[in-house]
Amino acid sequence: IFNTLYMNFCCLGFVALAFAVKARDRKMSGDVEAARHFSSKARCYNALATAGSVVLPLLLGALIVTGVIHLSKLAQESVGFFTYQFSGSDDEDQ
Repeated sequence: IFNTLYMNFCCLGFVALAFAVKARDRKMSGDVEAARHFSSKARCYNALATAGSVVLPLLLGALIVTGVIHLSKLAQESVGFFTYQFSGSDDEDQ
């Protein structure tokens, strides 16, 4: 249910919940082999949804941090380009 309600990739939590409900229904009807098959799929989709819920925000955070670091280095390097330095000599006037 956690993977269904919270952030997950491509609604994998909902798919896992659907397979879990199918597995429960098959178990109640007495078809144990089909229940095992559906529970195996539900477990796989839950693992994928959990991994996506953990890995994608971490990856996004890492990209933001590296982007900020890159932009700060770029800004420090370009400070000289945007500043105008006044010189004491008037070579251009002569």
